[in-house]
Order: sequence, then C-alpha cells, then structure tokens
Amino acid sequence: MEEKEGGVTTPQGFKAAGVFAGIRRKKKDMALIYSEVPCVVAGTFTTNIVKAAPVKWDMEMVKNSPYVQAVVVNSGVANTCTGAAGMSHCKDMAETTGMLLDIPAEAVLVASTGLIGKQLPMDKIKLGIQNLVPMLGSSHEDASLAAEAILTTDTRKKELAVEIELGGKKVVIGGMCKGSGMIHPNMCTMLAFITTDACISKELLQEALSSDVNDTYNMISVDGDTSTNDTVLLLANGLAGNEEIKEKNQDYQKFVEALNFINTYFAKRIAEDGEGATSLFEAKVINAADKEQAAKLAKSIISSSLTKAAIFGRDINWGRIVCAMGYSGAQFDPDGVDLYFESSVGKIKLIEDGVEMLYSKDAAEKILSQPEITVIVDIKMGCASATAWGCDLTYDYVRINAAYTSWEVPNGNRSYA
Repeated sequence: MEEKEGGVTTPQGFKAAGVFAGIRRKKKDMALIYSEVPCVVAGTFTTNIVKAAPVKWDMEMVKNSPYVQAVVVNSGVANTCTGAAGMSHCKDMAETTGMLLDIPAEAVLVASTGLIGKQLPMDKIKLGIQNLVPMLGSSHEDASLAAEAILTTDTRKKELAVEIELGGKKVVIGGMCKGSGMIHPNMCTMLAFITTDACISKELLQEALSSDVNDTYNMISVDGDTSTNDTVLLLANGLAGNEEIKEKNQDYQKFVEALNFINTYFAKRIAEDGEGATSLFEAKVINAADKEQAAKLAKSIISSSLTKAAIFGRDINWGRIVCAMGYSGAQFDPDGVDLYFESSVGKIKLIEDGVEMLYSKDAAEKILSQPEITVIVDIKMGCASATAWGCDLTYDYVRINAAYTSWEVPNGNRSYA
C-alpha cells in the first residue's frame, strides 16, 4: 500500500469542485463529487433518532437506487428538524444536480452540515450547484476545494489517498471528511466521502464499510454528542479494471486494509481537530479478554471530561483514567491494571497492579507536553486490544460552543450538526 497526496479525485473517473454559494460568510460552502460512470455505493449513518433530511434521503438511495454517480454537499445549514420542506429540498438538490449532469435524481446523494432547525436557502443552493458543475475537475486542487467547502468549525482540511494492487491492477482509494464538534459516533461520525476505482460488489462494499467504522469512526469522541447528520459514503466505479471482488478473498482483504488505513487516518484527524483542542489523546487497552471489553474501556477513557481536562492541563492525574474505566460497563480487576503514558519523547509507567509506582514527575510532564499523547492500559485478562482517539478539553471549547448561535448567523437560537 502506498500513501499518495490526493483526495476524492485521485481514483480514476472522479471529479470534484467547491464554491462559495453565500450560505456562509465569505467561506466556501458547497461541494460536488461526480463519477464519470455509475458507481455502487455503501453508506453508514447516524443512529441518533433525530435524523437530518439528507440522512433519510441517502439511506433510501443507498438501499434502493440501482447506482449513484454524484454527491452534492452544503455546509452552514444542516437541514435537520425541517419537516416535509427539508425532504423536498433534498429532492430539489438531487434533481437540480441530476439535470445538469444528465443523470437521474436517484443517482445523486446529498449531505448537509451546519445549523439545526433552519431551512436551506434553496435559491443559493441551486445557484451553487449551477456554478459547481462547470467547475468539476480531476486535479488534487479540485479535490482540495471540495474538502475545504464542507468544513464548519474545522480548522483544517482532511483528505488522503492510497494506492494498492488488486489482481495485477492499480487501485486507488481517496477521500475527504469533516468533523470537529458534536463528535461521539455510534455507527460513524461527521461527514466522510470516500471514492475508489476498485471493482467490487455492492454487498461486499457495504460489509467492508460497516465493519470498519466500528474500529475507526466509532472509536473517537470530542464532546460526547452524536450528530443528527453523521454520514459516511463510499463510492466504487470499477474503472481500475480489476476482476470484480465477489467473495472475501485476498483482494478483498487488501481492500479492507486500505479502507481501514483511510478511515483510521480520518478518525485521528477529526479527534485532533476537536473544537478548541491542543492535543490528540489516544487510549490503547491491551491484553483484554475480548475486543468488546477493550473497546468499552478505551472509549470511556477518551470520553471522560475530567481526563480530557487533565490532558489539557498536562496534569498526571491517572486516577481519572481508572475511574473512567470503572464506569465503562466493562468488567475487569482494578488490582491487575498497569498504566503507562507515552508520546514522541518517551514512555513512563505510572501504576502497576493497580498501585502507583515511583516515577519522575518531570519526565511525565514532558511526555504530556507533546501534541500527541497516548495512555496504554494493560488489564492482563487475555490477548485482545482496542484503540480510541479523543482530544483535550480546553477553555476554547466552551468559548466556541457558547457562541455557536451567533457564529455564522446574526440571529436565531440554533445548534450545529
């Protein structure tokens, strides 16, 4: 597997564009992804009972549409809690895009992120689509413009591509995502759009994605809030020319590994770009009885507000970590726990068999001062492991979220998704 500089346009046959449509203030706010040929598609979506209109539209299209060929995205307005009008707006977005690209509306997926409870400004949306279509291009710059246009409170674009070989053919997987706040997934999180020129059956494409989100997007948390708009879409157009993957053979495993690499990269980028964050906080639980136990413990550690605050203060407060483990719902023996802190400058053991050891406070603080910090917890019950990613909890998180309703919109009492 070779990591490549690129994004959604790196696989053969995919184009993209990003524009400013006037939904947000002076920032690009609409993106379009287009495949020159029909694609099979897989998707995972929020488990929040309150689902945005575009989530409902995409769930239906992923399940029942014979193929898809485009994804149109807006930022600034979430199209959530918008009733029948919201669904009508999804249809209008798909029909407008389909008409301009000469494809059926059922071949167009839609996605939105932004303020909850506000209707989409369809005049701006339709004009944005009209401007996007002639701008479609296959360069990395085109992909980057699209990656920029889907951001909300994110501080940076998130995109990547990798190349693998399947059946003697070069196959590329590329993607882009956004996510910074309202991140605590229970299926996937935020918005992610992944493209590939691999030839693979729809059934196996969906299985690969659904399985992988459990180890990637489901293992991150910024603030404990599961969004109403969470969507991950994976489009495969088959232009690489490899023999179609119809069974779980060696090529399927290679594809799954590459997809995991992409999704893990995006999951970590979202966690480290958490609203107001200054560091990426990783929790590794090792030697667990099974994967479920390890995952519960790791996710509980990175979700703990007290632990996140301690990481921000570079405070060696390991007690908060074992406390978070204790209420995770996973059973373990507290008297058998070893705990370490690790970063780029070293590794230090803080507790052994549940009891604090002698260690250098200066060394520990130096380890905690780095932009990426890992806690390793050995519970000595088996050979399973799991990793979760979060971020520190800072003053800026409160500042950003205390002013959300006035962040982009002068008036209105709304939340972001």
